[in-house]
Amino acid sequence: MTQSIELKVNIPEKKAYSYDILTGQNLLINADEIVKKYTKANKFLIVTNETIAKLYMSEVNIKNSAWLILEDGEEYKNLENYKLILDTAVEHKLERNDCIIAFGGGVIGDLTGFAAASYMRGCDFIQIPTTLLAQVDSSVGGKVAINHEHGKNLIGAFYQPKLVLTDISVLKTLPLRQLKTGLAEVLKYAFIEKSCGCPLNYRLFDFLKQNKQEIFDLNPDIISKLIDICCTLKASVVNQDETEKGLRAILNLGHTFAHSIENLTNYTTYTHGEAVAMGIKMAFKLALNIGLISKDYFESAMELIEDYDIAPAGFNFDKEKFYEEMFLDKKAQNGKIRFVVPNGSSSVVIVSDVTKQQVFDSIESFL
Repeated sequence: MTQSIELKVNIPEKKAYSYDILTGQNLLINADEIVKKYTKANKFLIVTNETIAKLYMSEVNIKNSAWLILEDGEEYKNLENYKLILDTAVEHKLERNDCIIAFGGGVIGDLTGFAAASYMRGCDFIQIPTTLLAQVDSSVGGKVAINHEHGKNLIGAFYQPKLVLTDISVLKTLPLRQLKTGLAEVLKYAFIEKSCGCPLNYRLFDFLKQNKQEIFDLNPDIISKLIDICCTLKASVVNQDETEKGLRAILNLGHTFAHSIENLTNYTTYTHGEAVAMGIKMAFKLALNIGLISKDYFESAMELIEDYDIAPAGFNFDKEKFYEEMFLDKKAQNGKIRFVVPNGSSSVVIVSDVTKQQVFDSIESFL
């Protein structure tokens, strides 16, 4: 096991509740020793999917654990599998001080976390993220949820883990398309960095321009630094606004558009990151159209997104349906859609005085 990076998330609203994010190589082999430093659980339920089970189940030897293996895909983040996790916890007689572990990507993390938040009104919960998207974003911050037929993540809670255990070694088996889907969230952090309230100046935008090849080559030092930067920025936001009363909404840059894309395609056409990358481009176009950013910044941002080749070219949606889906977005207030849009280099703002035509203008070039 290589030396790991340790980052702490502190939440003042919960009397300085904090948890560690451990990032390093070859951590899975020591998972039993590591997780038992963070929980007093006697029994564990490990939830994963078929893909991860085939690859890594044999490496995670946590004593007194039962396994639940689910099908792989966003469409399985649903009420049926939520109930299945709860049924399995009951079957194995897990108690309130026992622990449910999410071993997988964002779908497994969200679904399992929501079950842990519900079981006996909350049992211990640990994240072991296995995709880049989960490692840089979804495993941190306590947002747990399942999808509803009318919207993504409409049923959920805020429930923080006891530990996030990130083994970057598992990324070597991640398909390129899934690596890119995680990079969409990384790009998001490059565009919101100055608004996160973090005292450190990472210049993530420049870091991504300078280290593209090392990132795709999964250089361990570069990947570890990338995860550390993104998690530090997210932790900075979460520490100030755990339950999205204000600042935390900036983490949804591009997501209002993206969730419409995902809902209209039943989560089967695009990965979450592909939808987010398209959504970020639309958010930039909206910001340009309403005069919040310069043409130079717009073009440099588009160049960075295109350089990482994440956003698919062109799609076909009914504009009216696309627009109506946005009203189911969790940021909507008082019958108005709120958009996170750039307002300067690596800076964003939330706007709600956007007309329907301005939304149409921001998406038409992508239709």
